[in-house]
Amino acid sequence: MKLLVSLLFATVMFISTSITAQNKTIKVTIENISSDEGKVGFALYNKENFMKEPIMAKNAKIENGKTVVEFENVVPGEYAITCYHDKNNNDRMDFSANRMPIEDYGVSNNVMSFGPPNYDDAKFVVADKNVSLIIKF
Repeated sequence: MKLLVSLLFATVMFISTSITAQNKTIKVTIENISSDEGKVGFALYNKENFMKEPIMAKNAKIENGKTVVEFENVVPGEYAITCYHDKNNNDRMDFSANRMPIEDYGVSNNVMSFGPPNYDDAKFVVADKNVSLIIKF
């Protein structure tokens, strides 16, 4: 019985390690932040949940107008990233009375248009290598 449990445990650990080894990291850098006040909020989405509940979300500290964040253990697939400068640390994007953003923001691929971000413009693929992106505000 002990041998069976040991073999089962070893098999589970091997499968778990193999799956994790296939997952990738997405490194996102922003270099043009207007000030070091507050933080930058990042959200990772797929097509189904874009601009809803993110797959992963992170906040990053700003130093000398720059920040870097990594999303780890990302399963290969198609994704998009949005981010914003949360200057006042209230954990949300702030808008003016006419619904225009008053905090800087960006999306993967740096395609900016009037209106909210578009998934097809922002999408990128995670395949067999880690991904490194630069997003501009």
